[in-house]
Amino acid sequence: MARIAHLPERSTVAVEGPDAQKFLQDLITNDLDLLKTQSAVHAGLLSPQGKILFEFIVVPNERGFVLDTVRARAADLVKRLTLYKLRAKVEISDRSDDQDVYAAWGDGGANVAPNAYVDPRLPELGVRFIRARDAAVAEAGDLAAYEAHRIALGVPEADTDYALGDTFPHEACFDILHGVAFDKGCFVGQEVVSRMQHRGTARKRFAIVEGNAMLPPAKTEVTAGAESARAVVGVMGSHAGTSGLALVRLDRAAEALAKGQTIMVGDVEVTLRVPSWAPYTLSAQARESEATP
Repeated sequence: MARIAHLPERSTVAVEGPDAQKFLQDLITNDLDLLKTQSAVHAGLLSPQGKILFEFIVVPNERGFVLDTVRARAADLVKRLTLYKLRAKVEISDRSDDQDVYAAWGDGGANVAPNAYVDPRLPELGVRFIRARDAAVAEAGDLAAYEAHRIALGVPEADTDYALGDTFPHEACFDILHGVAFDKGCFVGQEVVSRMQHRGTARKRFAIVEGNAMLPPAKTEVTAGAESARAVVGVMGSHAGTSGLALVRLDRAAEALAKGQTIMVGDVEVTLRVPSWAPYTLSAQARESEATP
């Protein structure tokens, strides 16, 4: 049976009009031509320095596109896109007061709504769909279960697990979770992202954290070593009970694990592991071989 959750931290921004596709294609990290073969595209809008300012899932509609994005950043996203509008024939509007975003997963999840779209980051997450605010889904009461599902899969969430405006796409795993098209040509911040891809210089990545007790809140430091001289190896993101996500320095985490050091989040002892979809590792030996040309 499908489980459904209203995602209160998400809302929508509409980008509509005859120039909508070209307008977005020139700005965002991913390739909208992918929508010829899939129902949605994961992407971001970067600063010229290559950091993620806004994260969203692009969903086509009959007039252009709807961006499933962080609710708290929707108004700023409208302002940012409007700065780039110039003479483009597009209308950009914040739909936060009119539309809600839902997630569904489990058996039959794909059939919960006619406009459901597979989460383009990772199919195992399930599907998402957008409903008018006045057409709320009565059975959507499983937000905590959805968060546990997402965390178990190791998929980070913008503005929850990583700070918008201070995180590179590779650090948020955009390159692995289908958020960047490296062959589409220019977009804002593209040179920085391409350089990081070709040089393999992503030093931070997400790890799944498993604790021996309830984990502390987001932004708590992940540390390693003796109590008198603990070194910071990462920062905690979201958690569901004793499981959570942390953005860690791969080299520091690998060194700590190789030395058999205790890893702590606050006063909770934890273990670290990479998500099953991740090609990176926390093994120091493997990381040395990856760094060798």
